[in-house]
Amino acid sequence: MKRTYIFKSERLGFRNWLTSDLEPMARINADEKVMEFFPDVNSKEQTLNFIDRMRSQFEAKGFCYFAVDKLDTNEFIGFIGLSEQNYKAEFTPCIDIGWRLKNSEWNKGFATEGAKKCLEYAFNDLKIEKIYSIAPKVNSRSEHIMTNIGMKKLYEFEHSMLTNNERLKICVLYEMKNINYSNKT
Repeated sequence: MKRTYIFKSERLGFRNWLTSDLEPMARINADEKVMEFFPDVNSKEQTLNFIDRMRSQFEAKGFCYFAVDKLDTNEFIGFIGLSEQNYKAEFTPCIDIGWRLKNSEWNKGFATEGAKKCLEYAFNDLKIEKIYSIAPKVNSRSEHIMTNIGMKKLYEFEHSMLTNNERLKICVLYEMKNINYSNKT
């Protein structure tokens, strides 16, 4: 099936969500390895609510955590993209960049490649002024991606939605401003 993509990177296609994405995304969200740095795995209903929120956000804003396919196989592998964050913090409301891929696709450079393309889309097409990225401090893999895509660490903070989780509550905050991105290209 030929898919319509909002944009593409070398190996990935970025698109709005389809009804057919529910089952594979629910499997990703139920994988304890993938969800290691979240308070819990997500149910199918939580996944459906997430997909509905992403569809609505894309329609309203032109961005979301995009559904991502590998271009060579059209296989759905998870999401990479941008989302509004409104939880209580000194830097919110903000737009962050995030990713969640099925674990069989880890360590292939997809998250880094996709995040770079999403930054390009955010800054060049959407003219967003700054993008943040947030992860629990213990999630060194995500922090590694943040540095690989050129983001700068601002500080560590206690996440208002994770205060009851000793392992996850201290998070890192990274930032990239459009002006810094423009100077790199």
